[in-house]
Amino acid sequence: MTDRTTFLRLSAVKARTGLSRTTIYRRMESGTFPRSIQISSGLVGWNEADIDSWVADPMGWRAGAAPEPHEGT
Repeated sequence: MTDRTTFLRLSAVKARTGLSRTTIYRRMESGTFPRSIQISSGLVGWNEADIDSWVADPMGWRAGAAPEPHEGT
């Protein structure tokens, strides 16, 4: 069985977190919200596991504290 990374688009991230687009990008810059990942030209998404970690502990989440994604599994 293959582990798959699921990416969320901005609308889904806003719905799960209750944050506005501006707040999401401000928190990304300050390191207190998971960074988006460029999927293709003009298309970004967020790793679902990173967003779930943030939702579980928004005040304690810091960039680099989230688990690293699994490679090659």
